[in-house]
Amino acid sequence: MSLKLGQVTTIVASSPAVAKEILQKHDHALSDRYVILAARPLDHHQFGMSWLPVESKWRNLRKVCNSYIFTTQKLDSNQELRREKIEELLEGIRRNYCEGGKAVDVGEAVFRTTLNALSRTIFSLDLADEEGSETAREFKEAGRQIIEDGGKPNLGDYFPALARMDLQGIQRRVGINLGKILDLFGSVIDERLRRRRNSECYFSGNDILDTLLAIGDDNQEASMDASLFIAGTDTTTNTLEWAMTELLRNPSILTKAKEELDKIIGKNNHLQESDISRLPYLQSILKETFRLHPAVPLLLPRQAREEVEIHGFTIPKGAQIMVNAWAIGRDPVTWNNPNSFIPERFLGLEVHAKGNNFELIPFGAGRRICPGMLLAMRMLHMILGSLIHWFDWKLPVGVEPESLDMREKFGITLEKAKPLVAIPTPR
Repeated sequence: MSLKLGQVTTIVASSPAVAKEILQKHDHALSDRYVILAARPLDHHQFGMSWLPVESKWRNLRKVCNSYIFTTQKLDSNQELRREKIEELLEGIRRNYCEGGKAVDVGEAVFRTTLNALSRTIFSLDLADEEGSETAREFKEAGRQIIEDGGKPNLGDYFPALARMDLQGIQRRVGINLGKILDLFGSVIDERLRRRRNSECYFSGNDILDTLLAIGDDNQEASMDASLFIAGTDTTTNTLEWAMTELLRNPSILTKAKEELDKIIGKNNHLQESDISRLPYLQSILKETFRLHPAVPLLLPRQAREEVEIHGFTIPKGAQIMVNAWAIGRDPVTWNNPNSFIPERFLGLEVHAKGNNFELIPFGAGRRICPGMLLAMRMLHMILGSLIHWFDWKLPVGVEPESLDMREKFGITLEKAKPLVAIPTPR
């Protein structure tokens, strides 16, 4: 589909076949990023890997991600940090909610765990050091506002003459909120640099920050950290909240997932990352969540580096290109009962979410595929599996599964409009 949004030609791909042409066959020609105005405050687009053009700086950062940060060996070496954060989540739920039948805001609880799991992996410290941490609250609010503003239609993006006027205040708000996050990361980076300079016996840790410090300037490090944190915490939290919502809405599926975990893991044993491959039903639940609730419903916009012809249609140089992962996941040509949550559809089906099967592309595909995909997949399976393995969950009094609010709040990411609250009971 071709649209004229203001003065910008926009191509929208809503089928697996066209998505494959864009993200695989013509990946190089269509690999530039259409940089929205919301990505430009504080020159973030010049440092954050998500927005850089596919040139030398982007290639160097991508190489660091693929060769040093998100390798299987690196992820295996720091999996204990993630397991520790998940056990803290489980203990916090037991201590603060199970007695008295209190309801948990699932998104809030998962966000803190995700934030600390990432900050331990990147900085070797917890950014949210306690329940209700002010740092966690401020980070979440700033990140959420950036995501929300980034997803709003901005007049300046479609009428370039209006860009400098910032009529909707989007660039101003993004600049303020991004500044808060960069200040937080800047202070952590400055402290690490001070320790490296002043300590003769400084020992480089097994974290991402030390890896990034080896490649260059502080602006690059802070912006890359900001990109990893904002994208990682928001998308992981939203996906887990949608998955838990679907399970509570479909109790028979939740029961089947518990039975698989009890059989494979053992009722009193903790889930390990090495167990994920032995849990096909848990994997199918997440695939079905990706299909119905892709974390980034339109992926991030690409831009044509050159003119390309796809299925007899010409994409002009400079056109904005959007891949509608949300529509692809609900395409009745591809999926039977596309609006129903049916994890069984993936059992025995060789469809994965790693960018090779274009009917399911929650992380994108091609050279711009999400660099943190392998880490995200581990965290999603571990947190969701642990929550349903250690607790029975029920909805608050008066809320029936069929009446759960399923409305979506669109930004760059797909957030649940009304937070999920549920009551846990230890199993």
